[in-house]
Order: sequence, then C-alpha cells, then structure tokens
Amino acid sequence: MRHFARLDGQDLFLHPPEDVHRGSDQDLRAVALGATLYTPGIRPDLVRDVQRQTALGAGSIVLCLEDSVADTDLPLAEQQVGDALRSLAAGAADDDDTLPQLFVRVRDPGHLRRLAERFGDRALDVLSGFVLPKFEDAPDSGSRYFDVLDDLNAGRSGHRRILVMPILESPSIMHRETRTEALAALRDLLIARRRDVLALRIGATDLSSVFGLRRPSHLTAYDVQVLASVIGDVVNVLGRARDGFLVSGPVWEHYPDAGRVFRTQLRATPFEVAGDLALRRQLLLEGFDGLLREVTLDRANGLTGKTVIHPRHVPLVHAMSVVSDEEFSDASDVLANVAGGVAASRYGNKMNEMKPHHDWAVRTVLRARAFGVANPDVTFVDVLERSLT
Repeated sequence: MRHFARLDGQDLFLHPPEDVHRGSDQDLRAVALGATLYTPGIRPDLVRDVQRQTALGAGSIVLCLEDSVADTDLPLAEQQVGDALRSLAAGAADDDDTLPQLFVRVRDPGHLRRLAERFGDRALDVLSGFVLPKFEDAPDSGSRYFDVLDDLNAGRSGHRRILVMPILESPSIMHRETRTEALAALRDLLIARRRDVLALRIGATDLSSVFGLRRPSHLTAYDVQVLASVIGDVVNVLGRARDGFLVSGPVWEHYPDAGRVFRTQLRATPFEVAGDLALRRQLLLEGFDGLLREVTLDRANGLTGKTVIHPRHVPLVHAMSVVSDEEFSDASDVLANVAGGVAASRYGNKMNEMKPHHDWAVRTVLRARAFGVANPDVTFVDVLERSLT
C-alpha cells in the first residue's frame, strides 16, 4: 500500500510516500494508518467496500463487529466478515500489498478467541490485527486480550504475527479520581507488550457518553473540556516521545452536509493562493472545516492519524498528513546537527533548537516516509484538490 498511489503526483511531491506493507517497520506502519475508516460488519458486500475504498485512498480499514452491529445481527455480521476476509485473502494470494491494513473490531476477549478459531488461518492471513474495545473496562481485561493473542499467534507458526490496537474508552479513565491509577496500570501492561501493539485509539464517543455528551460538528474534541483533559492525560502517560505509543486522534463522527452554527475558521488565503476558492466553498458546505481544524489540533496535542466513519473524511485527513517542505527542511536540519545549539530555519521564520526539537524531527521524518514531502510551492489544498478529483 502506498498513499496517493492513484494520483499523478510528480508535481506534488518533493519526496513521494514509501510503500508500506505488513512486513514494514512497525513504527512506519503505525504512522501510515492515517485515516482509519470504520465499516460496520453487517454491510452486505464487504469485499466490494474494502476494494472500492482502497482504490479511493483508504490505507487502513476496520470491519466492526462491536457497537455498529446490533446484538441480533451479530451472527450474520460475523459470517459476512469471515467470508469477506477469506475472499480478500484468495484475491490477494499473489500480492497482498494491494490491500490496506485491515482490522476487525471485536467485543471482548472471549469474542476475539471465538472469531480467531472461526475465521481460520486463511482469513487471518489478510488481517493486520484486531481492534480491542473497552480495553481497560475491567482490572484484567487487557491481560485477557493478550492471553488470547498469545494463543492465536502461537498457533500461527510461519504466518505473520497479528497485532492489536486497544481502544481507551471506559469510565475508569474518564473519571478524574480513577484516571491516574488506570493509566499507570495500562502503561505497565502495554510497555511489556510493546511488540504486539500497533497503536492506541481513543474512544471519544464512549468517553463522552459518561457525561451524556456529544460534540457537534462545529466544535472539536478540544472544546469539550472533560474530553480534552482525558486526551491530554492519555498522551502524557502513553504517548511520550521516547518510550510511548502512537495515539490516534478521536473519531470524527459527522457525515457531510452538517448544519452550521458558528462562523467558519477555515481561512480563505490558502485556497486563494492555490486558485481554488470553489474547493473551500465545497468544504464549508459539507461541514468539513471542523474536521480540518480538529486534525490540526490533534497533531499539536501529540496525536497521529484519525478514526473516521465516512469515505469523504479520508482524503482530508491524508492531505493534512503530507509533510510540507518547510517542516521537512527544519526536521532535516535538526537531525543533521548532532552537536546541539540553535539556528534559524531556512525559511527565516523560526528558530530550530537541535536538542529540544529532536524528537519532533524524528516523528516528522517518519510521517514524511508514510505520506511524502510536498514540493515547496505545494500546500494541503493542492493535494486535497487532486485527491477529490
């Protein structure tokens, strides 16, 4: 899989994105998740859905068997997901790099065990891993998930290891009086199982439900203070630069064409420079300025990637993930100077401090490998315009 592979991007990229596959470095795979698209497992033609969304640019897809599927529909959804995985595996027998990173979201550790046994190696071979909801719901919930994972991988000698993406979404980390202890326990468990964890996800919908809240499309997760405080603490404990994990941004759960309440904060200037004010108008009419703002705030707060529920969200998140020439030149200069000190940016608008900015530079170069580096005169507007055509 390679981001923007379907685009004629020679004029867009100074350095194009790299190919990413299930044998790639785990850190690169995590960053390359980008916009992770959730698809209910009850949909009637999952094979077509996966193939179509992959062709349109989705680099990671989750087939969901948890909250998006009614209890009464679960047996049918399980059958459909298993059949789809086997069909995809057969179709990718000669080249599985044509598929996205593909995951199944289960309900609990017992469900994970039953599905692994039911699917069989042929279906599991096409998976990158499983998404584990309510990971910290009970004191031993995470440990039980890993016990099942160990049994699963032990029985797959000669096959690629299955990874997991835990979701942090339970009241124990939403409630202030239990959060510190819960996150510390999670850190101990997850660090011991680092090689099994591709990324961590924040379940904003479940966390908000603890207080009966739901953020509207014109507000970001950072405007909802009780949710923003959880995000900050999760990054503080689990997303540290030197020994933490990649933490993905909370779900954007709004479909296009949302109603507007407040004046937009999507500046006209980048679109004027790119000569495409019509694209700005289109994004505003579809209510996507809120998503663009939240993606920007995600990165500023230490999050990478995004959970999304509509295919139209994917190109926006990915266009915002491309590394600008300015970012890349700063990161390259920082990493090239091992002696420390400070120097003006080549763009002449900021100071680069070699030691304090080192970890930021490492992350930026990793994102550049996954999403490419834009040419000096190219902005996210240019990439987005090309992606939407």
